[in-house]
Amino acid sequence: MTIFTNREVDAGGLRTHIAEQGDGELVLLLHGFPETSYSWRHQFDELAAAGYHVVAPDLRGFGRTERPADVGRYTMLDLVGDVVALIDALGERQAVVVGHDMGSLLAWYTAMLRPDRVRAVAGIGVLPWPPAAPSPLVVGRQMFGDGFYHVYFQEPGVADAELALDPTRTLRQMLYSGSADGPRGPLVVPPGGGFLDTGTDPEVLPSWLTEDDVAAYVADFSVSGFTGGLNWYRNLDRNQELLKAWRGAAITQPALYIAGDLDPVADVTRAAGMRDQPGGLLPNLRSIVEIPNCGHWTQQERPAEVNAALLEFLKSL
Repeated sequence: MTIFTNREVDAGGLRTHIAEQGDGELVLLLHGFPETSYSWRHQFDELAAAGYHVVAPDLRGFGRTERPADVGRYTMLDLVGDVVALIDALGERQAVVVGHDMGSLLAWYTAMLRPDRVRAVAGIGVLPWPPAAPSPLVVGRQMFGDGFYHVYFQEPGVADAELALDPTRTLRQMLYSGSADGPRGPLVVPPGGGFLDTGTDPEVLPSWLTEDDVAAYVADFSVSGFTGGLNWYRNLDRNQELLKAWRGAAITQPALYIAGDLDPVADVTRAAGMRDQPGGLLPNLRSIVEIPNCGHWTQQERPAEVNAALLEFLKSL
């Protein structure tokens, strides 16, 4: 039975909600969109039992963590600063950093920009994006057109209002549609439509997701709304400008990549050719673990497989 506790910490001036369990080496778990620290509920027990201090924050803009109003406060430099400040607030010099979805990008960049603070790194669903390369927004538009969901997320207020209109429907639909149980439709908004037109609201939830789980997410997003999370996407182009100084940099720490074989977001990474060329960015990539019959919500859909992969990686360090 999961016994993680919740508290607030001051992470470099950002009031940050964290869930934590265990003692030992610090392992940070960074969620994606639309998720919060709750997305790691199945990881706490096993990682803590293995001797790790497991901490999952609600990241900037999400859940019960502060939400700056200025969209310009959600750049990757701000977000990496949050992770470093959280490591400081927890009284540590280093952490193993694990991310999922947009949290995976954050984990990779934290390892790249602050190698002194990251002992090892794992990404779930999303591989690192080369600094100073065309942004995921640019590449997504080239591949899928102006309906690509990253493009749809750019206009302030539009996706925000759509997703906030009925948070229960939004979260049920997004969690279901991105999973292996969902319709696996393209993440392309139809002309005149909205993001929710790319998925399906299920009559019955899949076995890995309960009504209580949905209610927990609804409670979190009822506090934060969706704008903070969407602001991460609104800085994709700016991030690439800000990261030009790291052109050609590599992530030299021990690294692990995990993906579901039916993950539509990982499909974009594959289609962009990122899966075929991780060597330059990840010279110390220890393993690629592909989980069969698993969609985007990897650590929630297949917790046993994810936990096993993480523990094997952690014990190898």
